[in-house]
Amino acid sequence: MNRNRRLIAALLFCIPAGLTVQQLAPAPTATVVAFAAAADLPAGKTLEPGDVSSISVPPGLVPAGNPGSETAFEGKQLAAPLRQGQLLTDAQILGPGLLAGSPPGSAAVPLRMADPASIQLVSPGQLVNVVLTGGNGLDQPGESQLLAEAVPVLWTSVQGGNASPWPATAETDGLIVVAAAADQARRLAGASTQGKLFFVLVAAAPG
Repeated sequence: MNRNRRLIAALLFCIPAGLTVQQLAPAPTATVVAFAAAADLPAGKTLEPGDVSSISVPPGLVPAGNPGSETAFEGKQLAAPLRQGQLLTDAQILGPGLLAGSPPGSAAVPLRMADPASIQLVSPGQLVNVVLTGGNGLDQPGESQLLAEAVPVLWTSVQGGNASPWPATAETDGLIVVAAAADQARRLAGASTQGKLFFVLVAAAPG
C-alpha cells in the first residue's frame, strides 16, 4: 500500500512538471517551400537543371519574385552572382524583374559602349553618366552631349571580368543595361547610331 502511495505521489508530481516543460517549449515554427541557389552561381550563368533547389523557410522570409518551382527560371540568365542557399528572385534574372524597386515608369535600356573594354570597370548597381560624342575624331570635331545622369547599371556583358556566356558573344560585346526614367530612355534609344557612347562613373549622392 505504501509503495502504491509513493507511485501515485510521484505521478502527481510529474504531471505539473510536464505541463511546465510543455508551456516553456517553443511551438514548432511553420515553414513553407522556397527556392534557392543549389551552389555558388556566377553572374551571367544560364540556369540549368540542378542549379536551383527547394528549401524550407519561415513564410515571412520568402521574397517577392521567388520562382514557383525548381524549373521556373531554367534557361534564363543571372544578372548577379548568387551564393549557395541564397533565395532567388526575378530581380536577379535578366528581364523585366531587373527593374524591381526602380521608380514607376523606368525602363531597362541596353547601350553599346564605344570602348568594349571599359565595361570591365562597371558592375550592377554602379551609377554612371551616359555621354554621346559626335564627330569622327579627324576632320569633324567631337562634341559631347550628356544623355543621362546618374543612372544605375542593371547588367553588363562582362561580369566579374568574365565574358558573357551567350553564344552570340560578338553581338553582346560592349553592352550594358541601365535603368532610365522615361525622358532619359527617349534620349538613349538609338543613341549609338548618332555617335559614340561612353560612360562616366559617378558616386552615389550622400544619404
